[in-house]
Amino acid sequence: MKEVFLPTLHWFAMNNPFTGSCGSFRFRAQPNVVMATAKEVDFDASSIQAEFWHGPFCYEKSVMEGQCTFPLTEDGREAMKAWLEENI
Repeated sequence: MKEVFLPTLHWFAMNNPFTGSCGSFRFRAQPNVVMATAKEVDFDASSIQAEFWHGPFCYEKSVMEGQCTFPLTEDGREAMKAWLEENI
């Protein structure tokens, strides 16, 4: 089974998007971070939207084949990884 790399939960909590690939499989994970205070993330209200496509082109030039939203938690990150790997 092929495995995709995802950065840590902290990466997404800092509102950083991530794009990756595995062969011709491409994906993008975009966090939607809600702040509880100026310095604290409201993890219950935050999420990560993941999209994937196959092919040689970048996100902007491709048609998305799947999309799903996951909670911004470690369990959500693991569920996103499993969902992406199912679609390779």
